[in-house]
Amino acid sequence: MSKKIPSIPARDLIKVFEKLGFTFSRQTGSHVQMTKPGKRTIVIQVSNNVPIHHILANIKSAGITKEQFLDLLEQI
Repeated sequence: MSKKIPSIPARDLIKVFEKLGFTFSRQTGSHVQMTKPGKRTIVIQVSNNVPIHHILANIKSAGITKEQFLDLLEQI
């Protein structure tokens, strides 16, 4: 059984996706867009804690598993 995905600050979520090779593309209001060639654009809502369903959607868009995400999260 896998661990639950926690609600985390946007800055930590951005660091995880940077470790995966995503780079800052632009920011519009409270949303940051990150891109990586060959992958869908990741949109992160900049807030104190990003809602879990947004994190799960971005994990799916990045093409990684929850376990891979949690491993990267532990490294930051």
